[in-house]
Amino acid sequence: MTVFRDLSQHILDIVENSITAGATLVYLDIVEDPAANQMVIAVRDNGRGMAPEMLIQVADPWVTTRTTRKVGLGIPFLKQTAEMCGGNFKVESKPRHGALIQATFALDHIDRPPLGDLIGTLLCIVVGNSQLDLVYDHRVGEQAFTFRTREIRDILGADVPLSDPDVLGFIRNALAEGLSSIESRAGVDVKAGH
Repeated sequence: MTVFRDLSQHILDIVENSITAGATLVYLDIVEDPAANQMVIAVRDNGRGMAPEMLIQVADPWVTTRTTRKVGLGIPFLKQTAEMCGGNFKVESKPRHGALIQATFALDHIDRPPLGDLIGTLLCIVVGNSQLDLVYDHRVGEQAFTFRTREIRDILGADVPLSDPDVLGFIRNALAEGLSSIESRAGVDVKAGH
């Protein structure tokens, strides 16, 4: 059984769902708004979307499209976690028009899981899905950082994969510097893990 210890694991699960649904473009938006005491995590994709009957059942743990297990725990756990942490959850989708999954949490809620190893999660997504275009936008207060795999591909050309160890090192450093920059400018304790 899958156990989600932090929010980055939920993010990985949702992005895997997007890829399974044929997405070639995924937007990951994370907004930490101390003034509103709110954290929002949203994943949008251009996959095949969901039929209306699936959309109604998507948060039911006994309904899954996966063939590897009989229950679908990722989305139901995320919904439950968001609602237990003073937030809410929504899914929007139409067949052939992608999907949006958004979870909102009270930023200071004692039970809100930490973001976890977000950099490791993003690297896992990049390495495991070489043709996926990922747009990651993270805001903390008024500070923002955006990372786009397409920009790196445009610079490298078609001959150098994003999974090349030197490229991965560059991506890891870029993500670490970007996150550290917005967190320090926003006055967030990076070591606290949110």
